[in-house]
Amino acid sequence: MVHRVMVIAGEASGDLHGAGVVRELKRIDSQVEVFGVGGDSMQREGMELVYHIRELSFMGFVEVLKHVPFLKGMERTLEHVLKFKKPDVLVLIDYPGFNLRFARIAKKYGVKVIYYISPQIWAWHRSRINTIRDVVDLMLVIFPFEVDLYRQAHVPVEFVGNPLLEVVKSTIPKEKIANIFDFDVKKPILALLPGSRKQEIDTIFPAMLEAAKRIKKKYDCEIILAIAPTLEQEYFRTLYDVQGIHLAKGMTYDVVAHAQCALVTSGTATLETAILGTPMVIVYRTSWTTYMVGRLLVRVRNIGLVNIVAGKTVVPECIQHHASPRRMAQYALEMLLDPKRYESIKNELLTVRKALGSIGASKRVAEQIVRMFRT
Repeated sequence: MVHRVMVIAGEASGDLHGAGVVRELKRIDSQVEVFGVGGDSMQREGMELVYHIRELSFMGFVEVLKHVPFLKGMERTLEHVLKFKKPDVLVLIDYPGFNLRFARIAKKYGVKVIYYISPQIWAWHRSRINTIRDVVDLMLVIFPFEVDLYRQAHVPVEFVGNPLLEVVKSTIPKEKIANIFDFDVKKPILALLPGSRKQEIDTIFPAMLEAAKRIKKKYDCEIILAIAPTLEQEYFRTLYDVQGIHLAKGMTYDVVAHAQCALVTSGTATLETAILGTPMVIVYRTSWTTYMVGRLLVRVRNIGLVNIVAGKTVVPECIQHHASPRRMAQYALEMLLDPKRYESIKNELLTVRKALGSIGASKRVAEQIVRMFRT
């Protein structure tokens, strides 16, 4: 019997984590059919794409509202696919605004629903837990503190560990990076991670770039801009003054692992940077409308995942009007020029990594999917 799994991942991080699940599913059952919404990584592992995540690369309350007609059309198309292909299991990966609505549709057709990577109900939209209880058969969470939230709400839940532990690692030595960009291997690296969406880059990167130049004046370092796989170097060269900045695509983990410090746009990248043990300054800036709505809804003190996992402020955050070049540079230099504080932060980051569980999240998720075939 051929089993079918429909997967919906709406963002680059979901594509990365979903690829691991598809790979492990294929190892368990080479005949399993996997289809839905994902990106290049999931497609390489054997998933048939109905929609590519590049079609969904918008963010913020205002921006999402502008794309409502497209999202409605996508929802209708995916419902037709679900009716026609009749998957044994629907796996939803993060992307809660769309995925929780689609979970209701799936339940209407009697399809079992697994939700992998929880909506951030601990930060905002706590009421979503009621919807989750109604439409999700099993929550597979990647942060240990999420388990109690779901158990208290009587939602079946399993902590599978964090999938980033499977992929976040350096594969080349600093000497090779220094050779590629022609600088002295003894010089420290300052890494810039401005994000993967042009919308957030245009909002955040100019100030981040200016901050990096300020840091360099007081701390002799090589500045390397880590470019997301979905972007091209020419985008930065055309729009920004990156003279004297090294542009690196396809080697983000290596750059960050060997960096002395990083300026990182808030999101998954902050946790990746923490796993690699690199002290950082977290940066976030968006439209004022989106920011003000967010302030009314968000219930956590910190927005950086590394700080949320730690339960305290381990690394500094520069948010909205505080995300100025002066303040970013100040926070970075305070770490870099104080060895005692620097080592303390590195030790805290090691604790955060340990809290994320053990390697093997993708395999555990795939095993749960297969178990659901049999129930």
